[in-house]
Amino acid sequence: MSAEEYMEDDNPATGASVADSLVADDVGEDLIDESTDVVDEKVAESSPEEVAGETAEEEPVSEPTVEDQLADLQKALQESDDRLKRLSADFENFRRRTAKEKLEVGDVVTQNILTDMLPLLNNFERAIGTENNDAEGFRKGVEMIFTQFQETLKKHGLEAIDTKDAKFDPNFHQAVMRVENSELEDDTIAAELAKGYIVKGRVIRPSMVQVVANG
Repeated sequence: MSAEEYMEDDNPATGASVADSLVADDVGEDLIDESTDVVDEKVAESSPEEVAGETAEEEPVSEPTVEDQLADLQKALQESDDRLKRLSADFENFRRRTAKEKLEVGDVVTQNILTDMLPLLNNFERAIGTENNDAEGFRKGVEMIFTQFQETLKKHGLEAIDTKDAKFDPNFHQAVMRVENSELEDDTIAAELAKGYIVKGRVIRPSMVQVVANG
């Protein structure tokens, strides 16, 4: 039998020729290829978000329970309480340290003032221990010590309040008495009875004064 006759011969099992079977096989392979291409195109067109969304839909996440939420709140509350305790301890340490430093600074200032006063003490001791019948010389020595004393106080910020021809100011003066004086205006300081002093702009003692009150 020739090839042409063999291909044209009917297949007794299927009732179709061998040529028809070959054609059918080719058509099936083409359909499979086309289906595969379509699937590949769909996959390529799908975004990662869509793929992730499909995965998420397939595996839903369970909502936190009331117990879980309560545990989270208790944990946050405990952390806040611990942080508050640490801040409170830090503030207490800072307060104690500041108070200690303040005392130490005050001690240093006092030591500096007293150190500057020692030469005055020595001069007073010399003046008292000297046998000198010269009253004028003794007076001049005391005046020198007094000047030295004033300079030492001024060095540490002490200043006398000036009351000459000044008006009464309750921030700097204390009226001890009121007097009449027709030559001066009311509220003018007539006389200073005791000096007032300022240290670095702050009044430590007001001046004791007489104030004019003609009315």
